[in-house]
Amino acid sequence: MADVDIQQHIKSLIDEEHRLRSSLSDGEISPDEEHDKLRSIEVELDQCWDLLRQRRARRSAGQDPADTEVRPPSTVENYRQ
Repeated sequence: MADVDIQQHIKSLIDEEHRLRSSLSDGEISPDEEHDKLRSIEVELDQCWDLLRQRRARRSAGQDPADTEVRPPSTVENYRQ
């Protein structure tokens, strides 16, 4: 997957996040349903951003960015800042 593909996927996830928020405000979904779906989207977004960072780091180090993999949620959700 190329960087541009990852970025497009990030955009589609953000668009979905906006649709969910609109659906909640329009009364089409419950707050619990919105929360569950948003949580799933947030995890997937974190994985995408992590993948982009991995690819950029490998590229900067003169390595092949294609040798990166999506890390599991347990990894990307437990980073310390």
